[in-house]
Amino acid sequence: MSEHTVEVTVNGVAYTATVDARTTLVDFLRAELGLTGTHVGCEHGVCGVCTVLVDGKATRSCLMLAVQADGLRITTVEGLAEAEGLHPIQEAFAEEHGLQCGFCTPGFLMATHELLEANPDPGDDEIRDVLGGQLCRCTGYQSILRSVHLAASKTRAQRAADAHA
Repeated sequence: MSEHTVEVTVNGVAYTATVDARTTLVDFLRAELGLTGTHVGCEHGVCGVCTVLVDGKATRSCLMLAVQADGLRITTVEGLAEAEGLHPIQEAFAEEHGLQCGFCTPGFLMATHELLEANPDPGDDEIRDVLGGQLCRCTGYQSILRSVHLAASKTRAQRAADAHA
């Protein structure tokens, strides 16, 4: 067994840990750090439920080894919430019923976050393209599409308020 020391920043907190070279990032986040909001699904990078942000980019954490994250910034679904409450993306998904059983929700939230950072006002086609790699068996996707549009509106409003503060 080959062990390595990794230093990562997860949700703004610095961690140093010794991990087996074969430990996936999702397993590290869940087992070592106790951040169970990132779910384990297919373990082949197909379903998207394990999506986290690695240095701001949506990444399938089941396909990345923890040692590959050494020195990087990771944001999990737990890191989206703000001191004042839920992130606008989380609020929008709740308001538009973009979640049902909740299993796929963390992946959708993280992919939506990356999308809205790149384009604060995406159209339907762009949303469908970006979220096409996220699988949901409950919602039929229409409520998710509405959720992303509402999240975009809420995020734009928050950015405007922050700019004037």
